[in-house]
Parts: sequence; structure tokens; C-alpha cells
Amino acid sequence: MLRTRGNLRSGRYIGTSSGTCTNPGQPRIRFVMPRELLDQELYTLLGDLLAVGDMVDEAISKAWLALESQDKWLAQEVVEGDAAINEARWRLEGECYLLLATQQPMATDLRTVTAVLQIVSDIERIGDHAKGIARIILCMTDPPAPDTARLILQMFEKCRQDLLLVLQAFVKRDEEMARSIVAADDRIDALYRQSFSDLLLAMEEDRRNVNRATYLLWMAHKLERIHDRITNMGRRTILLVSGPMASECYAGQYSYPLHRS
Repeated sequence: MLRTRGNLRSGRYIGTSSGTCTNPGQPRIRFVMPRELLDQELYTLLGDLLAVGDMVDEAISKAWLALESQDKWLAQEVVEGDAAINEARWRLEGECYLLLATQQPMATDLRTVTAVLQIVSDIERIGDHAKGIARIILCMTDPPAPDTARLILQMFEKCRQDLLLVLQAFVKRDEEMARSIVAADDRIDALYRQSFSDLLLAMEEDRRNVNRATYLLWMAHKLERIHDRITNMGRRTILLVSGPMASECYAGQYSYPLHRS
């Protein structure tokens, strides 16, 4: 489809390369209302957001498998793949800014575009944490003991599950699902505290566990930060659905503080 963006706001036309011609030898002209085009571009934004989410989900999955199997090559793939995630993030941001400039969306449409901008930043940061975990795996010389890694693997599973769910909640504008993901952050925090205590105990019982347990502590911290970012995405979804006057907002502040690291 050939698009003439200068004519989109006025609702004039976009040209296509095929169809019924008003004059022989001339390209077809199809009338498209701005609303239709805006819906198409919003749909494209959501599709591109899910694509970035899939890339990060794959990075988390590979880091998880690399930890279980101590596969250094797989961990290196996660590290090297982070550049593609960064590039996709910046490309999607550019699409959002272009849409804001050319379509000037308002109300729910504007909140959707700004939410995509914020959520893709959270997704990219999750990818950075996955890369950090992969780098830790590359530093490990000994595989972790199954009993000390048990809670870490549970955190991996929960983070990956909730990342997929929060993206689904955002696209479907499912406020109930988004709220359940926000509430699930307490579960990850509890796992983090428990793993911290267990790993410290393992170090106290046997000094040979110090190096391995320290690496796992770093991983647990990064997984806790990953779920904080997922929680941010859930809160953005709640605000998208409920609007700026949602009960989560009062006196210009969020009762659910957004995580920055």
C-alpha cells in the first residue's frame, strides 16, 4: 500500500498499485478514513510490541535452560542476542513517535501509544537483566547444587509465565488479569527473600558453597527486578483500561509505585 501521510489527517486518500482506475493508465485511488488508518497503525504497534516480547521471552527461556544445563554456548547466545532486542525497542519507539506526529491520537488512543512506549522500555530492560543472568552463568565454574537452585528456577518459571500473561492482558485490555499479575509480585518477593536466606545458610554451612551461592544471589536479584518490570507493565495496563482517574491515582501520585531499576 502506498501511503501519503500528508493527506491522512484530512481524510483524503491513499494510493494503491491495483484496483479499479478512474482513468486508464492511472493507479487506483481508495478512500480511507483517518480512523481506519489509525486503527491499522495501532494494530501494527501492538504486533511489534508482542514481537519484542517474544524476543525477550526467548532470552529468559535460554538463560533458564543454560543455568539448568550449564550450557555456556547458550548463555553466550543470550548475551549476543541483546543487541537485536535493543534495536527492536528503538525501532518501535520511532514508530510510536511517528504515529503521534502524523495521527495526533487522543483519549484512549493516546494512552495506548504512550503505554506502548513505556512498556517496550520495560521489556527491553527485562532483556538486559536476562543478559546479566547469562553473564553470571558464563562466570560460573561449578554447577549449582539442585537444592540451592530450586527457588531460582521457580522464579524463572514465574517470571516467564507472567511476562506472557501481562502482554496478553495489555493487548486484550484485561484489567482483571493485569491486577492478578500486580498482586503476584508479592509471591516473587517472597521467593527472593527465601532464596536469599537459604543461600546465606548454605554459605555458612560449607565455605565451598560461597562462590556458587553468590552467583545465585545475583541471579535471584535480577529475577526479582524482572518481575518488578512485569508488574510495571500490569499497572500500565490498569491505567490504560481505567483511565487517568483510576483509583490507583490520587493527589498526582500512584499508589502502586513504578519500579525504575
